[in-house]
Amino acid sequence: MKTLRQTKVGDTVKVVKLHGEGAVKRRIMDMGLTKGVEVQIRKVAPLGDPVEVTVRGYELSIRKADADMIEVETVVHP
Repeated sequence: MKTLRQTKVGDTVKVVKLHGEGAVKRRIMDMGLTKGVEVQIRKVAPLGDPVEVTVRGYELSIRKADADMIEVETVVHP
């Protein structure tokens, strides 16, 4: 299982599954991170928190703890 936190800068990944419960999971989904959406990793802060991603055409900063709850797979574009 690979999480969003383990993804390298410049990679594009697809969300496979959201872990977490209740309000935390709802908050992640409200930010646009839902199953099947593609996410590009733009920057990672020097200490790893937060991670800046592009999702659905906008930039989003997400905490390490939340990034650990997002299971992803690498996207290969032909």
